[in-house]
Amino acid sequence: MRLELHGWDFRQAHTPIRHVFADQGFAGRLVDWARDTLRTTLEIVRKPADQRGFSVISRRWVVERTLAWLTACRRLARDYERDPAISEAIIRWAAIAGMARRITRGGPAQRQPRYICP
Repeated sequence: MRLELHGWDFRQAHTPIRHVFADQGFAGRLVDWARDTLRTTLEIVRKPADQRGFSVISRRWVVERTLAWLTACRRLARDYERDPAISEAIIRWAAIAGMARRITRGGPAQRQPRYICP
């Protein structure tokens, strides 16, 4: 059986990512699919049952912070791409640009100006 989406074969995916955190909205069949097809552990991060109001949920802030860094790239603010490979390349480009900016900063963290991805 061949699993394809827009011409991309999931069984051919070779990724070093082996553990992924997700919001409780992604619970269900996705966990089994990620394990069987992608050979990746998908851990659902749930809020405590007795939680009232806002509270920081462990590991969830990492995802939110990373998405905020990536969407600072204007081209990733909306999903305009038709080919998933182009979207993946732009995400990689934005991640590399962010890492390079943090490495070369040399001083304490400061709010960075918005930049435009190619």
